[in-house]
Amino acid sequence: MLATLLTIMVILLLLNFPMMIPLILGPVIIMLIFNPNLNMDLLMGQLLTGIESPVLLCVPLFIFAADIMTSGKTSNRLLDFIGAFVGHIRGGYAVTTAAACTLFGAISGSTQATVVAIGRPMRERLLKVGYKDSSAMALIINSSDAALLVPPSIGMIIYAMAAGSGVSVGDLFIAGIIPGLMVFLAFTIYSVIYARIKDIPLAERVSWPDRFKFLRKSLLPLGFPIIIIGGIYLGYFTPVEASGISVLYAIILEVLIFKTIPWKKIPSIALSTGLVTSAVFILVAGGQLFTWVLGYARIPQQITEAVLGTDPSAIYVLIIVSIFFFVGCMFVDPIVVILILTPIFAPAAEQAGVDLIHLGIIITFQAALGSATPPFGVDIFTASAVFKKPYLEVIRSTPPFIIMLLIIGVLLIMFPQLSLVLI
Repeated sequence: MLATLLTIMVILLLLNFPMMIPLILGPVIIMLIFNPNLNMDLLMGQLLTGIESPVLLCVPLFIFAADIMTSGKTSNRLLDFIGAFVGHIRGGYAVTTAAACTLFGAISGSTQATVVAIGRPMRERLLKVGYKDSSAMALIINSSDAALLVPPSIGMIIYAMAAGSGVSVGDLFIAGIIPGLMVFLAFTIYSVIYARIKDIPLAERVSWPDRFKFLRKSLLPLGFPIIIIGGIYLGYFTPVEASGISVLYAIILEVLIFKTIPWKKIPSIALSTGLVTSAVFILVAGGQLFTWVLGYARIPQQITEAVLGTDPSAIYVLIIVSIFFFVGCMFVDPIVVILILTPIFAPAAEQAGVDLIHLGIIITFQAALGSATPPFGVDIFTASAVFKKPYLEVIRSTPPFIIMLLIIGVLLIMFPQLSLVLI
């Protein structure tokens, strides 16, 4: 049954159907083949079940807030602030890029949004101080991985929904802080060493009065992650409430205070958010139907028994999970991979003694890594479209970053407290 299902989905993909069509039509066809008397209302019910989770309210609201910030000047204010303090050191602009991607990730929750918002202005700055274009693009693409780790992460929200009840989105958000900072620290060290080896020219030092000016301009954007993370951590509001507050905060900043966006533009931004959200929700609904069909055929049990055995250790489970998600996200959108594979591996991981919050961090990390890894990582094609550069040039300098991220992935597997210590 599984082979037939996958064959149908691959054929639909080869016929250039968007991913949502194979994800929904494949399970419907397979059920009609193997159980023609099945009530179709049952399948429709599963589609609706996939999108009725209250936690999914976070998705459109966080995307809306990120769209507003991206349309305004928030990313430039963050870049100016970070660059004013570290831009003059060796590798300072590369460090600025990594830091800005991490901070903007705490606003957008999306790797692709971070590539667009930070990549456009930062690539030009990196080229001006002597970086090769391929090196600049590789740094931007891989630094954006932090956006899926630091809160508010769209990937974590989808994982919490796919893993089932008992997984707190708030705990996942907090657990992602240290892994996200580890990515930033690794890229910072690499950037300084790379700049010394390649003898990258130093940028002009910014005076202290100008530094304070940039700091003053960036205080309100920097308040965004503080309010969201601090509010959730201290228990003042839930992640869903935090997503609503993020929209209000974004509108106040960009429309009322900075005046970078006129009121009349908000509806068009909302429309863009609605289009993105509808695509995400269709994938989520299709993922639920796909998962239900797999469960109906007892395929998850067969896969876990074949791959994991009958009594796997926690570390072995995490290694297998990492491989599956890393490879899967190299070829398919991370949301789809999380929706399909999480229900398969989460029960086995929990049975092996793996904390589901720790599992969520491992899955989210591997999803972020896979999305920036050839051959088909979604961030690579996003960068290729944004920078108008050929595929091979975009990926030429990515290997060092992938190696660093793989090392961090091993550390997260071996030391669960890196993810759980703040909870």
